[in-house]
Amino acid sequence: MSESHAGTRGNQDASACGLKVYVACVFPEPVLELFTRQFDAGANDTGRPLTAPELIAHSQDMDAIVVTATDHLDQLVVDQLPPSVRAIATYSVGTDHIDISAVRERGIALFSTPDVLTESCADAAILLMLGAARRVVEGSALVREAKWTGWTPTQLLGQDMWGRRLGVLGMGRIGRAVAARARGFGMTIHYHNRSRLDPDLEAGAVHHADLAGLMRHSDFLCVACPSGPGTRGLLDAEMLALLPKGAIVSNIARGDIIDDTALVAALESGAVAAAGLDVFAGEPNVHPAYRSMPNVFGLPHIGSATMATRLAMGRLLCDALSAHAAGRPAANRVC
Repeated sequence: MSESHAGTRGNQDASACGLKVYVACVFPEPVLELFTRQFDAGANDTGRPLTAPELIAHSQDMDAIVVTATDHLDQLVVDQLPPSVRAIATYSVGTDHIDISAVRERGIALFSTPDVLTESCADAAILLMLGAARRVVEGSALVREAKWTGWTPTQLLGQDMWGRRLGVLGMGRIGRAVAARARGFGMTIHYHNRSRLDPDLEAGAVHHADLAGLMRHSDFLCVACPSGPGTRGLLDAEMLALLPKGAIVSNIARGDIIDDTALVAALESGAVAAAGLDVFAGEPNVHPAYRSMPNVFGLPHIGSATMATRLAMGRLLCDALSAHAAGRPAANRVC
């Protein structure tokens, strides 16, 4: 739907709802249709994230806006949203791109998409660890570049996941889903969280009250915690040095949790054997070393990129906006 259609009326269901929604992010067509069928909705058709002035301009007279992780709503942007905007729906689990204090101060309801992308992200975490451990970047290059000269017993020796120790930093929904899959590889699960889980959620995993203890017990490390003031740059040179030599580091959460300079140095020295990264600080402008290092298996932030998950995320936000408009509570409300 074109940006010029931001004020057009949708179908009968949308008219009945009466909620005027602007979808600021670029969605697959089936996801966009969820909003245009249900609401009086307009959408960004530029094929790129909107600038802050564009977002503010298209928010005029809207009851709600739909954004995602590439839309940065700092206090300045939130303060300039028109009074008509009473709800923000972010097409993401993380909310680090939004100034929640500013949203709360304006009395705007904020909704996110927990739970529905847990399984696809957990699948991607296993992919990252396997891809890094089994030297997929190097192996794929041999095949694609016609440089493979045949099987030998010494070719591209990697590491097994089977029977190793997995450390999970952040044992929330995604962390627990990663742990559940890792148990199928016979892995022993260790984790560090802000607080220890109940035994039924822990499911036999070993809790470490401090991050240093987790690092020492992680042959494989999966970063699955939210980004925030307490976690940005958390995995620095000091912490990475505590990992067993030749550990595998993966990140399915946010790129700024890892100190890039420290990880690059550990990868170059062999202290960390390989890394599987789906997220990067400053993405899409990633640390230049990652682009050329053969022991970095990088993906372009596709942890939740399945159509089933994309649709589920859209439905969750549509349901939340409808509930809010009707004065009903929504479980995915952040504030």
